[in-house]
Amino acid sequence: MHPTRRQFAAASAAAVAAAALRAADKAGPTLITNVYPWGTFYAREKKDFNADLDAGLAAVKAAGLDGFEPVLTAVEQVGTLGPLLTKHGLVLKSFYVNSKLHEKADADASIAAAVKIGEAAKEIGAAVVVTNPSPIKWGGADNKTDDQIKLQAEKLDALGAGLRKLGLTLAYHNHDMELRNAAREFHHMLTATDPANVKFCLDAHWVFRGAGDSQVALFDAVTHYADRIVELHLRQSKNGVWTEAFEDGDIDYARLWAVLSAKKLAPLLVLEQAVEAKSASTMDAVAAHKRSAAFAKKLFG
Repeated sequence: MHPTRRQFAAASAAAVAAAALRAADKAGPTLITNVYPWGTFYAREKKDFNADLDAGLAAVKAAGLDGFEPVLTAVEQVGTLGPLLTKHGLVLKSFYVNSKLHEKADADASIAAAVKIGEAAKEIGAAVVVTNPSPIKWGGADNKTDDQIKLQAEKLDALGAGLRKLGLTLAYHNHDMELRNAAREFHHMLTATDPANVKFCLDAHWVFRGAGDSQVALFDAVTHYADRIVELHLRQSKNGVWTEAFEDGDIDYARLWAVLSAKKLAPLLVLEQAVEAKSASTMDAVAAHKRSAAFAKKLFG
């Protein structure tokens, strides 16, 4: 039987991804970058990273990264992204998807949309689906109620089960907002869901910041949930302010990696070294990510 055009494209993308991974293995661990930090660097230069994704991914490759973690909001984006990743020799192992799971009126449609995107993204290499269910920002609307948090956990588990049937892994992600009110939302997502359906994307700095810049809280979270960690988002700060490059700073990543390694865990490593208002401004996105990549590959190698 002759392969269809779709099958041929998928096979070609897989071959390029495999070659990229073999090359990455020679230089250290596979290191992915999320789209978010690139957006923050570009924004301070009054540019839009997503306005020219071809040029953006060329910059990602120039920075020495092995792969790209996008935010996908529609199936159509997968068709655009796949050929560009192949062109630039970048792998797609994971992607971020939005979800709204704490309201009955939205949850099922949100799950269906995420599963549909996941099914398409799997064809270009995706294995992990990261989501942070509709966070309510600091100083914004009222907090989620207990009933909303319980519904969110139920629907998060359902989303994980649906993705699992496709051979995909759901990884729960949090920001700092879920750590307020005794971290009730954060903990409930990881205690009221089936570990087989819902894994954990540890964004170390959001846990650190959400707990008042506390490494105690961060390493307690690792103690409780380490076995569910399938992805690690990497961001550093000094005196609470995000640094331009991933380097030594407030969070002891060497200790964190030692803890995970002792448990024989090897989560996907994803740089999210973004900049914020108080960050220094001495490097552009490519220069900063080059420095971050070199430091991370040495640290985690």
